[in-house]
Amino acid sequence: MENIHKKIKNLRLENEMTLKDLSESTGLSVSFLSQIERGSSSLAITSLKRISDAFRINISYFFEEIENHNYALHKEEQKPFKIEGSDVTHVRLAGKFPERRMEPMMVTLPPNELFIERYSHPGEEFYYVLKGIVIFKIEEKEYVLKKGDSIHFPSEKVHQWKNPTNEESILVSVLTPVIF
Repeated sequence: MENIHKKIKNLRLENEMTLKDLSESTGLSVSFLSQIERGSSSLAITSLKRISDAFRINISYFFEEIENHNYALHKEEQKPFKIEGSDVTHVRLAGKFPERRMEPMMVTLPPNELFIERYSHPGEEFYYVLKGIVIFKIEEKEYVLKKGDSIHFPSEKVHQWKNPTNEESILVSVLTPVIF
């Protein structure tokens, strides 16, 4: 717990926030936040929750030890999974550490995958096609991507995808925020 004050200050600086910005986001005074960051004041769990909400992170981040980071994810640790009701296969490619803000994955679309679900959510999405053809529909505009092509867009835009070919298509995907 003695490192909480350091984690708060590091998060604030990484997010290019002043103490005043953090104060406005949390409702905690600038002087109190300054004392917290210097480690000269104790912190109630309710105040810590306000701070974690301001940074859009889980409060558990402050209780995880730095030594528990796992940056590398070896091939044998990469387990494929499917979301219920979908034939799309995902493989999580991210290491594990508390301040992670992106979700990199390998995505395999089965042959003749049609537009089914329409998605819209906070964040950003980036895709790079490794194999096959994928058609992305963002709002009402279609983008045909082939091997070597990429696309990057705000996830708030209503979007869909499909594989129009008779072979599987494989993409590298990077999403924010972290979802898995």
